Amino acid sequence: MTKPTLQAIDQVNVGNVEASDDPFNLDNLRLSQSFAETVGVKKLLRTVPVHKPNAQDFVRVHPSPEFRENFPVIELKDDREEYIVAGNIVPELVGECCAKTLFTAVNRQGVVFLWPVRLPDPEGKQMEWWRSMREAAELAMKQWVRVKANMSLGAYEMFLAESTMSEPEWPNVTFQDLIKLAFRDRLITVLDHPVIKRLRGLV
Repeated sequence: MTKPTLQAIDQVNVGNVEASDDPFNLDNLRLSQSFAETVGVKKLLRTVPVHKPNAQDFVRVHPSPEFRENFPVIELKDDREEYIVAGNIVPELVGECCAKTLFTAVNRQGVVFLWPVRLPDPEGKQMEWWRSMREAAELAMKQWVRVKANMSLGAYEMFLAESTMSEPEWPNVTFQDLIKLAFRDRLITVLDHPVIKRLRGLV
């Protein structure tokens, strides 16, 4: 077997040096996986959905009382939309409004949303659907929870994550900011609002 000459070894070494100094060396040019972190990207929160958790999503609920509140709400079931009603016109809308707690929640993809949960009616009637949903929201303040409707049971079932999941990252905004984003086009302050007219058969 022929041993490499000293001149051949020198040529290989020179080639390696030239490759490392090459400005087009791909090792120096390819995009790092942590690119978003290195350039200091900040995600802006501009959309806040209002809905119950997806049946396939694990979710958490913000544990602070400052990030949940009870509101008078009109629910358009066909449109799957929730409208907050200003307190001064609630007495004029008896039978149209219901009381709901809006919980601040987040899923594993980092999508922040408001989770509406029905409160008992004025007579104290509590449906099992409402009770089990509230129980799930309270449990989600401490653990990652998945919520799924069981029609045979007549209630929501709860499933806990079997593996350890990291704590959620909450946006640096106030609850009022979240309400403004979520209901910017869905706040009813007057009785001639299109939603009220629709419910009263005026449009």
